[in-house]
Amino acid sequence: MEISTAVPAVLPLKKRFRLAAAIAATAAVLVSAPHASATTGQTSHKPVVTNVKTLATIDFTSGDSPENITVNPDSSLTISMLGSVAGKRPALVRIDPSGRGKVIVAGQQGDTFTGNTRDRNGNIYYNVASSNASRAGIWKLPPGGTPRRIAALPTDGLPNGLALDSTGRTLYAADSNKATVWTVPSSGGTATAWLTGPALAADPSAPVPLGANGLRFHKGAVWVSNLAKGTLLRIPVTATGAPGRIHTVTSSLTGVDDFNFLSDRSDVVFAAQNGVNQIAVVHPDGTTETVLSASDGLASPTSTAVRGNRLYITNAGLIEPHDAKVQRGTIDPAALNCGPTA
Repeated sequence: MEISTAVPAVLPLKKRFRLAAAIAATAAVLVSAPHASATTGQTSHKPVVTNVKTLATIDFTSGDSPENITVNPDSSLTISMLGSVAGKRPALVRIDPSGRGKVIVAGQQGDTFTGNTRDRNGNIYYNVASSNASRAGIWKLPPGGTPRRIAALPTDGLPNGLALDSTGRTLYAADSNKATVWTVPSSGGTATAWLTGPALAADPSAPVPLGANGLRFHKGAVWVSNLAKGTLLRIPVTATGAPGRIHTVTSSLTGVDDFNFLSDRSDVVFAAQNGVNQIAVVHPDGTTETVLSASDGLASPTSTAVRGNRLYITNAGLIEPHDAKVQRGTIDPAALNCGPTA
C-alpha cells in the first residue's frame, strides 16, 4: 500500500527513527520466547494470541511507517502513518477488513502524525508534531469533513499517545519530549498541562530519551507508558478532574510504545514493546508475560488495538528488512487464566 507524494524528511522524524533503531539494535538480544512470563519466568500452558497474519503490507522503502491504530465500528482501522526519512508525508489511512487502504488525511512538510482516536459521532482526532507553530497540535477530522486544528501544542514537544475520556469531552495527549500529559476540550480550546513530572520523563541514561509515550483512558483513569523507563502508569482522575496519585502498574516493559486493553471492563493490557519486538500482556497485579515476538513476524511494533477477540498490531518496520505492516491475530481469553490472574 502506498501513500502519495514525497517531500523532504523532517529532522524530528529522522531523530525518532534513529532513536528507535538504536533501542531495537541494543535490545534485540533480550527478545524472549513466545508465551514466557517476563516477570516470573513461567510459561503459559496455551498461547494467548494465535493465527497471527499480515492484514496490510506497508511500503517502508518508499517512506510509509505505521505508528498508531484505532478500530472503527465497521471493523476498519484508522492508522497514523509517520512519514519517514525516505521522504513520504505523514498520513491518516483507513484500512478496510480486507486490508485495502485509503488515505483520508495527508500531512504537510514538517508534520509527524502520531496518536489517533475516535469519538462516538465518528470524529477522528490525531496528533501532529511539527516545527511549524501553525501546525503543531491536536487536529479533528469530522465525518466527510475537512481537518482543522482544535488546539495548539509546543513545537519542541512530541505529542504521542492520544485518548478521549469516557464522556467524550476531554482529550488527553502524552508528550514524549516534555514529560507532560496535556488535556484539551474535544470541542477545541487551549491545551492545559494536566500532569508533568519525573514519572513521565525519560531516564537520562536510557538509549532512547523519550518519556511518556502511549496513553489510554480506562475506567476513570489515565494510563501512560514511559518508553525510556519501561513503565506503565495508572493515574486516577479525581472528581475535580485533577490527577490523583500515580500508581506504577509495572516497570518491566523494555522499549514499551503504545498499548490497549482486553476490553472496556478488563485491566489486562496488550503492550507493544517496540525495541525488543514483543507484545506483552500486563496482568492487573503487574506481572507480565510475552505473548508474541519476532518469530510471530513482529517488526518494531508501535501500538495495539483490540475488538472482540481480535488483536491488531501496527509494525513500523524500523529495522532491516523494514517489514512494515499491520497484523491481526486471535485472542484466547481462556489462555490468560493459565498465567497470572487476569
